[in-house]
Amino acid sequence: MILRVAAAQGVAVAGDLPANVATAASLVADAAAEGASVVVLPEAFLNGYALEVFAAPLPSLADLPLAPLVSAVRSAGVVAVVGAALEAEGVKTLSSLVVQPDGAVDVPYDKQHLDGDEKQVFTAGDHGASIRVGGLELGLSICYDGCFPEHARAAAEDGAVAYLSSSAYFAGSDHRRDLYYPARAVENGMYVVFAGLTGPCGAREFSGGSAIYDPEGRPLVRLGAEPGVAVADLDTSLVEATRARHTMLADHRDGLGERVVL
Repeated sequence: MILRVAAAQGVAVAGDLPANVATAASLVADAAAEGASVVVLPEAFLNGYALEVFAAPLPSLADLPLAPLVSAVRSAGVVAVVGAALEAEGVKTLSSLVVQPDGAVDVPYDKQHLDGDEKQVFTAGDHGASIRVGGLELGLSICYDGCFPEHARAAAEDGAVAYLSSSAYFAGSDHRRDLYYPARAVENGMYVVFAGLTGPCGAREFSGGSAIYDPEGRPLVRLGAEPGVAVADLDTSLVEATRARHTMLADHRDGLGERVVL
């Protein structure tokens, strides 16, 4: 089975929800014009990834002005995954919103691995999550989650053929970004769709680098720092062939026994 997906990256304005929703809607339309059925957008894209934004009161799902994005998704008939910082009953989370072709909006996943200053603001999620599109399972992750091999492995063991990462990497950390995500692909014999925030946001600069990696970790398409969409096809037959040839996922051991040190 073939599923066309897109990793979309753009510049987010710190704290400007309407502007960021409009940008997300435009990126969805661009990806759909290239035939994508699934569009992944960066971490905290709707708020802008900025500490001053996170420290202030955050919107609930109901507070988000999502109409332009929902309209773009419905018009294109795609599934969109986009990052947002949310607050509910005093609990703040870095979350993945999933907008369905019928306009339904769900929040199935909260970031499980918090990095740096995020730990002072947000509560970590307590479960993994995937979405199903066209019968295919696609694992959800947010930025730092992808630095932990067991996170992608859990999705793969559950049946995911791709790992969708909404991310925001600071400029200067490009080398780490470009190591983690192809590694998650080759370890699990699955595609990785990495959508990175780009340009200035608040006091920081972000590096973009959105890419789609094949099941052996090779980039099928990759952006630099420019806004845009990276589009490629996921082929389940390639996932099956790769996992049959390179059996790391099947050969994973739950434990390695006691260590001996001489």
